[in-house]
Amino acid sequence: MPRKRKKRKNSSRAISRFRSMFEAKLATQLNNLGCGFTYETLVIEYMRESTYTPDFILPNGIIIEAKGVWLAEDRKKHLLVREQHPDLEIRMVFQNANNKIRKGSKTTYGTWCDKKNIKWSNKVIPSSWLSNKHTYHVPSAGRATLVAPMRTEVQSAFLAELSLEPDKKPTDPSWTEAS
Repeated sequence: MPRKRKKRKNSSRAISRFRSMFEAKLATQLNNLGCGFTYETLVIEYMRESTYTPDFILPNGIIIEAKGVWLAEDRKKHLLVREQHPDLEIRMVFQNANNKIRKGSKTTYGTWCDKKNIKWSNKVIPSSWLSNKHTYHVPSAGRATLVAPMRTEVQSAFLAELSLEPDKKPTDPSWTEAS
């Protein structure tokens, strides 16, 4: 008769606030170091009709993103967020920075970040990132919106097509000038 597998006791209480055990581990590290933080309290808009919610925001304004698996979609998202919010200091902490970005690639998570000038760490948050001096301006909660919406080439072309030169009027007979 086959033996039934015992269900592993999950320390769900420890991670109930966090989306993964790795995030819970980093939160414990921050708590043990006496460093305050907020967890997923800020939503950052970026163009692609999406939002990004960073994992940790330190009191000095540094944003920490914890990554176990870092897919191509995640890498694209971070490049878009970085391009559209250059004032934010987003740093990566990888569960294993030596993982390859895809099967068969020689590029690791860490070397990819080096090429893109993104600060990163392996497994733990470096104490040098925990400075109490508020260096970077980032709200600890709420929504970070784009100051001036960035338009894609397609959106710009469409809007240019809709624009009318001042001395040209549409040929539609129902069109009337506003008074």
